[in-house]
Amino acid sequence: MYRSNVLVCGGTGCTSSNSELIIERLKEEIQAHGLEKEVNVIRTGCFGLCALGPIMVVYPEGAFYSMVKPDDVPEIVEEHLLKGRIVKRLLYQETVVDDNSVKSLNDTTFYGKQRRIALRNCGVINPENIDEYIAVDGYQALGKVLTEMTPQQVIDIMKASGLRGRGGAGFPTGLKWSFAAANQADQKYVCCNADEGDPGAFMDRSILEGDPHVVLESMAIAGYAIGASQGYIYVRAEYPIAVKRLQIAIDQAHEYGLLGNDIFGTGFNFDIQLRLGAGAFVCGEETALMTSIEGKRGEPRPRPPFPALKGLFQKPTILNNVETWANVTQIILNGPEWFRSIGTERSAGTKVFALGGKIKHTGLVEVPMGTTLREIVEEIGGGVPNGHKFKAAQTGGPSGGCIPASEMDVKIDYDNLLAIGAMMGSGGMIIMDDTTCMVDIAKFFLEFTVDESCGKCTPCRVGTRRLLEILNKITSGNGTLEDIDRLEKLCYYLKENSLCALGQTAPNPVLSTLKYFRDEYIAHVTEKRCPAGVCKALTNYVIDPEKCRGCTLCARNCPVGAISGTVKHPHVIDTGKCIKCGACMEKCKFGAIAKR
Repeated sequence: MYRSNVLVCGGTGCTSSNSELIIERLKEEIQAHGLEKEVNVIRTGCFGLCALGPIMVVYPEGAFYSMVKPDDVPEIVEEHLLKGRIVKRLLYQETVVDDNSVKSLNDTTFYGKQRRIALRNCGVINPENIDEYIAVDGYQALGKVLTEMTPQQVIDIMKASGLRGRGGAGFPTGLKWSFAAANQADQKYVCCNADEGDPGAFMDRSILEGDPHVVLESMAIAGYAIGASQGYIYVRAEYPIAVKRLQIAIDQAHEYGLLGNDIFGTGFNFDIQLRLGAGAFVCGEETALMTSIEGKRGEPRPRPPFPALKGLFQKPTILNNVETWANVTQIILNGPEWFRSIGTERSAGTKVFALGGKIKHTGLVEVPMGTTLREIVEEIGGGVPNGHKFKAAQTGGPSGGCIPASEMDVKIDYDNLLAIGAMMGSGGMIIMDDTTCMVDIAKFFLEFTVDESCGKCTPCRVGTRRLLEILNKITSGNGTLEDIDRLEKLCYYLKENSLCALGQTAPNPVLSTLKYFRDEYIAHVTEKRCPAGVCKALTNYVIDPEKCRGCTLCARNCPVGAISGTVKHPHVIDTGKCIKCGACMEKCKFGAIAKR
């Protein structure tokens, strides 16, 4: 029995900031002070508050140390673990009560309004230790299902829970399972979509890194419900930590008899294999994903027939994403009414968002459906930093849309977001402030979609390129009002004629920015001006002679010699030579340089 447990984040974000070295140094210092029998070091998954990583939490005190560096470790060991004195300077400041006590994370603005279901074990257990998962009720749901319930009862519970697919479309999970169960076949499959491809999204990655067994257990439950004996997890090869921990979890589950043959002595057989994706965004589409698992080029297939009838290897198949699977075991253990009591009438439960962009607290948040965007941005996220104003939030990545400041009080669920021209998507939420050009944002997502189109259908292969050409024309100062009309018309053509969801939703960022920020498009076209000062072709750097002190710092840092002037006299920028790199504005100490 250890008197202290030190939890260190071992997720991708903190690992990239030397958390592995921190763990190594911790063990060395603990051993040097003879504390190895008193202090336990645990590598966990993501805690969520990524802006303050690397994170270390010491229990039983609950001291939440943030932005820890390897050089801080000796002080933490000597002061806190040896002498019992919390190192106040390293604490997440909102948790500080006095010199040697802290308040619960649940009382902080970041964690206070969250309800962690899918993320419940992330940052709590060692994801590479099956015993820790079992200690927090792991595999109890599978045992309950196999020994106390029929397959139909499992499906009925999932239907009654109201769980909708968290991959973006929001299709009812129980209904999908019932379709596959009703189709007879000599083999059926259960698939997990861990091919998280939206820019800025890392919800699924964090669950896999912090709680891999929950996905295995839930897939086995689904296998029992539909009559499948084989599962596949299609995971991005760019997620090496997730892949490693998934394989460890699969091996451990086999060792404990929780995967394989005759699970719990019930005669039920179920196994899971990993399949690594090469990073194609289109393989997030269910039929393209299954085609890739089959060893073919990842391209979508026309539907119908839907995967519940003819999916992987032309057999009945269900596919859910990681976050969806992370909810299943809790629904089985706590009941569908419990899950229904969280969220809204048509969107039960919680939703995980990867909060990024112009926001103070970047990281993972899990909130009940129906939480407003304002609560997420201003309370949980800590607001927009540096004195700037919130302008919009992009949800759903390249398939989603922008939510403007005028809709900040929208209650976030599937139906409300669709009603305002956005969509839930898998859960990426990028916050933008008043320095963001919305035309440029639409162009950014179109560039991504053009690169990721598989090219199988003409509307997507050619249509997205035409959209991007028009946006490039507008942002370079050569657009016309007719181009804006053509842009909108082409968007609707793509939505109606593309083969799969990638092409059908590719126009969404353009349509939503046209809906709420059309004035910016018009300014680019009629005034040849980018209101946010982002589009280089429509922006000039100028020096205010009233503010310029003639320090020559701007001229000395201009890479092309576009700035002239004498010491202690106002300088001037030659716009013909200026390459608009912004170096002068960055170096000016007097705020004399502006973008016009």
